[in-house]
Parts: sequence; C-alpha cells; structure tokens
Amino acid sequence: MYRHRLPREAGAAILLLHGGRADALEPPPRPNLPALRMRPFATALLRETFDDDVLIAHVRYRHRGWNGTHAHPVADARRALDELRALIGPVPVVLVGHSMGGRAALRAAADPQVKGVIALAPWWPGTETVGHVRGRTVIALHDEADRITDAADTWALLTRAQAAGARVQGIRMPHGGHSMIRDARRWHRVTAKAAAAVLGNGLPVLPAGSGPAVVSRAAGGAGGRSSAGR
Repeated sequence: MYRHRLPREAGAAILLLHGGRADALEPPPRPNLPALRMRPFATALLRETFDDDVLIAHVRYRHRGWNGTHAHPVADARRALDELRALIGPVPVVLVGHSMGGRAALRAAADPQVKGVIALAPWWPGTETVGHVRGRTVIALHDEADRITDAADTWALLTRAQAAGARVQGIRMPHGGHSMIRDARRWHRVTAKAAAAVLGNGLPVLPAGSGPAVVSRAAGGAGGRSSAGR
C-alpha cells in the first residue's frame, strides 16, 4: 500500500485500485501506466478532503492480471484493508477503482469497514454477486462509448445492487472512453466529490436524469460496446 497522505489521526481512508489485464501473472511493470493514470485522481481527492483527516493511498498489486478464480487484485485489496486497520484502526473506507480495479473494489466491499465503492469504467461481468453491498453506497462513472468495458453491464449491476439494498448512483460521462483521458478533469472532479459525499453519508449532488439504477447524466452520452481488455 502506497500512501499519498497519512494524517496524524486519520478518521477515514480512501484506497485507489488501478486497472490491469484479464490474465497476467507477472508483476505490474515499471512504469505502470494504469497506476500512473490514478495519480491525478489521488491529487483531486487530496484537494477535496484537504480540511479532513482522510488517509489516501493506493493498493499495490502482486500480479498484473485478474487471473480467473485467483482474483489476485481482490486479495491485494483485502491485504491493504488489513494494513489500514493495523495502521489507523477500524475507520470508514471508500474504495475507488478503475476497470479491473473497480471489480476488485466491488468484491472487497464485503469488508465491514468499507462504506462505499466509486467505480470508474468498471469491468463488472454479469456473474458478479452483489448481496454483500447491502447498506453500502455504490457509485459508477461510465462513458457509454467505452469499447473496453461495457456500460450496459455497469448499469445492470447497479440495478441489482439497488435491489439488494445498496444506495446506488450511475453517472453517464459524456467523454473519456475507457482511459478517461478526454475530459479528464471532469472525471477527477466528479470522483473526488463522490468519494467525499460517501464519507459524509450522502450521494453526490448531480443533475438527475433518466436511466437505469438512478443513473444521472453528466451532460450527454452515447451508445457503447465492449471488448476483451480491462
């Protein structure tokens, strides 16, 4: 676990989980572009929680891929949560994950410390279970033009999570695709406000819009399709 900020007396924590590959047993390379992509999100979170005692860190992966039933990033996320408990005690935690990291965050949300998940263009296959997110907040940002992961899967999972008792919000991002490079500042800003809202026991204040699972529109959107990358 790499720490961006460690307050003297942390009252909450935000953990970032980057993307990866469906199958890859080797360690993440140096430099690791998916991990670097999360740094501006960490900066936005630092600014949004400047006056609060919030620890911000990112999860270190031992393997580059998900790797089938091994689900290696989930074990890494759980280990990071254990490290947090040893470091600052049982504080509320928000998990912010991109792509494969969003899937790992969803699984790791079974931990009792996790208050919510912010998923960015997540890889959420229909096989994922959601019963464990009852009472938690699950927020997803997705551009429906994403060709790597499928926004339709994201909205479907939010619908199931809502039925299971989670507080959910889906946000259709107008640009960014899977990499979230285009219109990047909007992604950073919305993510930071969403995480702060979860820690404050609320949902982000965003324009209401039509769509499944309380989906809000961040200024338009387009139809998307998926492929095999994560």
